[in-house]
Amino acid sequence: MTTTAAASVHPVDQKLPWGRTIIYAFQHVLAMYAGAVAVPLVLAGAVHLSTEELIYLINADLFTCGIATLVQSLSIRNFIGSKLPIVQGCTFTAVTPMIIIANTHGGGAAGLQVVYGAAIFAGIACFVISNFFSKMLRFFPPVVTGSVITVIGLSLMPVAVNWIAGANPAASDYCEPTHILMAALVLAIILVIYRVCRGFLRQISVLLGLVIGTLIADALGMADFHAVGEAAALGITTPFAFGYPVFEPVSCLAMTLVMLVTMAETTGDIVAVTEIVGKPMTESMLTKALRADGFSTALGGVFNTFPYTAFAQNIGLIGMTGVRSRYIVAVCGVMLMILGLFPKMAAVVASVPTMVLGGAGLAMFGMVAASGFQALSKAELHKKGNIMVVAISVAVALIPIGVPSFYSKFPTWVQIICNSGITIGSITAIVLNLLLRDAPEPDEEKLPFSRSKDA
Repeated sequence: MTTTAAASVHPVDQKLPWGRTIIYAFQHVLAMYAGAVAVPLVLAGAVHLSTEELIYLINADLFTCGIATLVQSLSIRNFIGSKLPIVQGCTFTAVTPMIIIANTHGGGAAGLQVVYGAAIFAGIACFVISNFFSKMLRFFPPVVTGSVITVIGLSLMPVAVNWIAGANPAASDYCEPTHILMAALVLAIILVIYRVCRGFLRQISVLLGLVIGTLIADALGMADFHAVGEAAALGITTPFAFGYPVFEPVSCLAMTLVMLVTMAETTGDIVAVTEIVGKPMTESMLTKALRADGFSTALGGVFNTFPYTAFAQNIGLIGMTGVRSRYIVAVCGVMLMILGLFPKMAAVVASVPTMVLGGAGLAMFGMVAASGFQALSKAELHKKGNIMVVAISVAVALIPIGVPSFYSKFPTWVQIICNSGITIGSITAIVLNLLLRDAPEPDEEKLPFSRSKDA
């Protein structure tokens, strides 16, 4: 390919040398792995699955994450998938409804059959209505886009902090100073590499920080690799491993509501990634992205996993490294499929200490929020209405982050929407923009402290 031809290809569609592609892709795997396995971990304990069943869920999840990522980044016949560098993973929005559905129907494998039936139904519903849902794009001017991206970044921050502090406040090592210092060291390593190095090394600063941090943690006795020896050599995911799906009407409707919320989150994520990679977002692109969510969610119901959405932490990684090729994300999808087939390899990745991940997460998630600030610079923030859109949408989005139980006494359907800071923040930004965009500006000359024209 000539230099002129290469320059005409958008960075999203560029194919990089294989060596670098594999390294960049592995960086994406490390960035999203903890989030990818979190959903099966939480759900398995809540619905009383055995350890063997949990391991199977994790393998199935990784394998289907890979397929979903390939579909989103490469597309199927230019009809399903956005052709953007988006890593797909299980959405946390569905966790509480899935636990309720499973336990209402007996828990265990019997409960999962109802969950998977609801997931298949909701995935198909998402696929069918994606063309109509994408009409929302016209409600995303720069002030809404910037607010949504900022909310995504701020909503992810507690994830990184919890990785550092520990998941269980009752644990003896919760907020252990050595863990916090290790996270700070990893962040410092990433920043030094990012500041001192150029080119390739700078682009893999997160990967180098994770690797160096893990080696230091292992030397200090803060890493545990015993799971690698205990993991099976091979794990095959088969359809309907827990039994054939059960399509219970109320559960199907509840999961469809979850998918509507997930579609709103995906819309925000697509807005964020297009802003970061510099590729104009179109209604057709959003429709194909939402179809991929629906397709992957229905496929997850077949392969014993859960509803899928875009992973925002990988969007932050793209913003930080500047590497925008969707083919790198596609290779990440292949790696996830391999990890799902070979549990020992997955165990190696899982052995990265959470405080090490947290140090890197602070940089990646902060980059998403910074991209939101950058997008807001294109909005007319001198207008009082636009300032109010940003102020209130961000404030409302932070409510469930600051007080997770804030909506606990509301109906379940309200909790599904409002407990997601990204969803409620996005909805608030859209509604306020519609209400305030034509609001009259105050007459400056009538304000008590306005400057005179001669000043």
